[in-house]
Amino acid sequence: MARGRQWPFRYTPAMRIAELYQAGTPVFSFEFFPPKTDTGYRTLYRTVEDLKNLNPGFVSVTCGAQGSTRSKTADLVVRIQNELGLTAMAHMTCTGQTREELALTLGQLHSGSIRNVLALRGDPPVDQPDWRPVPGGFRHANELTAFIKSHFDLSVAGACYPEKHPEATSLEQDLANLRLKVEAGAEFLITQLFLDDADYFSFLELARAHGIDVPIVPGIMPMVSLKNLRGAMRLSPGSKTPSELEDALSAAGDDAERSLEVGIGWATAQCRKLLAGGAPGIHFYTLNKSPATRQVTERLLAG
Repeated sequence: MARGRQWPFRYTPAMRIAELYQAGTPVFSFEFFPPKTDTGYRTLYRTVEDLKNLNPGFVSVTCGAQGSTRSKTADLVVRIQNELGLTAMAHMTCTGQTREELALTLGQLHSGSIRNVLALRGDPPVDQPDWRPVPGGFRHANELTAFIKSHFDLSVAGACYPEKHPEATSLEQDLANLRLKVEAGAEFLITQLFLDDADYFSFLELARAHGIDVPIVPGIMPMVSLKNLRGAMRLSPGSKTPSELEDALSAAGDDAERSLEVGIGWATAQCRKLLAGGAPGIHFYTLNKSPATRQVTERLLAG
């Protein structure tokens, strides 16, 4: 088992996630997004119930572009936590939302016993390449973080980019902005997905040198096909694609089982190196599907 984890390790709903990382055992967590259809919701609930058997430390639910799913996000995290007994974290974005709208959603979360949120700036609308806040909104994630910490009794997480935020002019500028998030109250950080562990460890060293001392959790997505890989890289501008992984998925072609094994094998090896190097846990981007994530986690727990 990963780093001597005692199994089964039990978590309590509504725990403050930042406290989980203080226990010294790796925390495994899963990320989902609000579906657009009833069929999608049924699929999601099956996925969550399947992954629940792995006893994750927490799960998170994203918020759509311009905050378009903030109500669905809030409803979903409350339901997951209160009905399925899993600690759930809601993503909150500055994009397209006033502070009054954000406060309303935060109040809904708090009244539903949610105690964890991930504060993000959010992506700009497709037709608005230059990001700008709505009147009465926040411009940066550190402003949203400070607002949450000053008005609500919540544990707040932040995002970070091992290969630099695509809009930052330099890694130095990106790290300076990241420190502002932590100073505003971010208690742990989750990385954008990456495929080379060296990028995580290099970033971690630089972050510590800049006085950023909170847990930095690797965000991992098993790449189970060449289409999956290329799609993920389009959504993650600036992230490098290891040629070995791309070549292996290309060689697998239309053989779904072979592609799945390539992706699971790569992600498992990645996670083992990260945990061996001291990463506080792994946050899996699931795309609302369980097979690859479940198999990677099972292999990690098996040692």
